[in-house]
Amino acid sequence: MELHGTHIPDKILESRNKRISEDVLMKEVQEIFEQEKRKEDLILKNIKKGIDIESNSLIIDFLETSKIYHLSDIEKTCIDYRLRFLSSTYYKAQLPYEAISKIKHLEKLHDTKLEGFKIMAPAKLFKLENADDPLLFAPIGNQYYYLIHSWGKDLHPFRKIMMWPFKQLENFILLLLVVSLFLTALVPQGMFSPKYTTMEFLMIFIFMFKWIAGMALFYGIKKGKNFSEAIWSSKFYNA
Repeated sequence: MELHGTHIPDKILESRNKRISEDVLMKEVQEIFEQEKRKEDLILKNIKKGIDIESNSLIIDFLETSKIYHLSDIEKTCIDYRLRFLSSTYYKAQLPYEAISKIKHLEKLHDTKLEGFKIMAPAKLFKLENADDPLLFAPIGNQYYYLIHSWGKDLHPFRKIMMWPFKQLENFILLLLVVSLFLTALVPQGMFSPKYTTMEFLMIFIFMFKWIAGMALFYGIKKGKNFSEAIWSSKFYNA
């Protein structure tokens, strides 16, 4: 007589079928899915509404210190990398499911409903009013924010360097001076006079600087651009 091993999945199925029918089971599972869907829809609604509140009620013992940031730290990073820090209502890209899942987890862990979401991202990811790694935050009071989730591709490794001239006016003027000096050095000697003097070099340099500064000023006014320290929290696109 051959003895067969006990297949545990079959035993579990047998026990389940004695307790509940498949139709009733599927109705219960469907109800669970619908409840979770309602929770997710409510979270998305709160994110899209972008309710402006100063804090959420969170349990401090359950917070990770590596995810707590003051507004001044966020501001510095936004200025360095030319990012925006705005209400989630302006975010036009699709929010990943991982972000929704983490919000659900935090709400369950802290027994609360999160609101007042903010997102840090490049301006192109926001649907801004007309005058690459998004981060989702929730306020926890006194200008402190809790990082919930980050997604997308990393910023270009040289983005901070590339955006340095646009941090503030002084940086931009220094860039114009360097470019003007470089272009002046490219002007062939003796182009305007047989003897290339220091005075002639300075005159060409001043001309170059005025020309480049004029073009930059025209472009900046036409496009409505401003420096990073002035626009990091602006909801206007032409800023």
